[in-house]
Amino acid sequence: MPGPGGSLGVVLAHGFTGSLARPQLERVARALSSYAGVVAFDFRGHGLSTGRSTLGDKEVLDLDAVVGYARGLGYAEVVTCGWSMGGSVVLRHAALRGGVDAVVSVSAVSRWFYRDTAPMRRVHWAIETRLGRLVARHALRTRISAAGWDVPPEAPVDVVGRISPIPLLLVHGDADHYFPVEHPEALYAAAREPKELWLVEGFGHAESGATPELLARIGAHLPALVAQRAAV
Repeated sequence: MPGPGGSLGVVLAHGFTGSLARPQLERVARALSSYAGVVAFDFRGHGLSTGRSTLGDKEVLDLDAVVGYARGLGYAEVVTCGWSMGGSVVLRHAALRGGVDAVVSVSAVSRWFYRDTAPMRRVHWAIETRLGRLVARHALRTRISAAGWDVPPEAPVDVVGRISPIPLLLVHGDADHYFPVEHPEALYAAAREPKELWLVEGFGHAESGATPELLARIGAHLPALVAQRAAV
């Protein structure tokens, strides 16, 4: 049923290796629940969900199903709020499927196969090697598809321009050790109005780096973000 935000609901899309069982996502959900109803879930291959992760490709379908579920709960206005991998998924979902009232993308990559930071090289090791996938499965409860992509899906920067007229908020930290600020800047340049970019001083990466102050700022801004849709 609609929560503190009345008819406003937020669907949380976690990052790679995230899940409902992880305290980082629970902390985000609790913070945003002061401003809106919150619906959280595990992407395929993560946590308690079945299947295998496709690293942002078929996860668009997972998110679309949960958006429909949120509508069924009675939320007239649904905002998707994605973190890291989930940040890329909410961009691709809004561009390719639509059906939401606003999008918040936090710490998202702009293009695929990015390896220019040490953390991302470790992520690629986990994705591309048998040992890495084994470690991810047992240590991180994340089951990754070994098949890879036959044809790479369109990257976030290639589709973000299609999100308009759905309002878009991009949030990124200048201390992100996975994706430097060139990524949100590229996404913002490719997006169309209505769009906003918050480059947050001292913010690291995704759920684990989000401070209570940043979460409160995002939560308090949700009504204004949704209102931009009506103004277009």
